[in-house]
Amino acid sequence: MTSKQRAYLKGLANSRDAIFQVGKSSLTPEMVTAVDEALEKRELIKLSVLKNCFDNPNEIADTLAERTHALVVQVIGKKIILYRPAKKEPKIQLPK
Repeated sequence: MTSKQRAYLKGLANSRDAIFQVGKSSLTPEMVTAVDEALEKRELIKLSVLKNCFDNPNEIADTLAERTHALVVQVIGKKIILYRPAKKEPKIQLPK
């Protein structure tokens, strides 16, 4: 992913709310499945890591990206942005 594409996705994610919250149980198989399904529908999602989660947000983002075959767009503080184009009819067109 180029820096231009990453900047484009950051701009799109800026106006979106976090749809998942990672809590003290950290990543569970159910959470990974839910994120995978959300990525297929939305392509770009934002997650929030709660204060009671003691895992590093960067490690959580890397693990989620690996398990869902997504790309980590950005991790700022306790916010994670993930992107994965939909297999059928992608909605987001990345700049070249």
